[in-house]
Amino acid sequence: MDTIIESFNKINSNIKRLNKNKEVKIVAVSKTFSLDHIKPLIDYGHIHFGENKVQEAIVKWEAIKKQNKNIKLHMIGKLQSNKAKNAFNLFDYIHSLDNKKLADIFYKCEKDRGKKIKYFIQVNVGNELQKSGISIDEVESFYNYCVKDKKLNIIGLMAIPPNDQNAKKYFEILNNLNRSLGLNELSMGMSADYEDAINYNSTFVRIGSSIFGSRS
Repeated sequence: MDTIIESFNKINSNIKRLNKNKEVKIVAVSKTFSLDHIKPLIDYGHIHFGENKVQEAIVKWEAIKKQNKNIKLHMIGKLQSNKAKNAFNLFDYIHSLDNKKLADIFYKCEKDRGKKIKYFIQVNVGNELQKSGISIDEVESFYNYCVKDKKLNIIGLMAIPPNDQNAKKYFEILNNLNRSLGLNELSMGMSADYEDAINYNSTFVRIGSSIFGSRS
């Protein structure tokens, strides 16, 4: 069996062992990997893939998505407003909604196209200057703006915790915040910490290197 499939199955089995009550979706982070490299996982039937650059995703996925309507593409990187329309056209999930300008653009795209997609609000859970996301104390007001004013389908929160060996603390904060808003989905956890994320109710884990190998 292909090494990628073996790695995927190992992670999938581990997730099922950890979480018996709720489905956890693996977003296979395929950014920077060629289509040839990730094709075994597509052929295997996996449908959730993550990219962090709009232009790379268009080149890689536009034709594939027309052939395979089941594929669900996740935008997991910082999204510039001038790329938002292109992202809307290609992606099924946006994990990095973090400002009103983007919310306004997506609202207009949905009205113009008669199409709805799913969004996560990205939270800067560690208040790091170098990271995207809104601050914790702004989450509720921004959520209300997106849902009440712009009618966007916000399904959960997303965060990348600080790299300080204390991910559990930040996963707990985000989980509690997610619950306070009555949201059902939660996007957190990557190759190194997805097990801890699942223990704090993550429903989407973003895993790249543990499936596809290290990036060059």
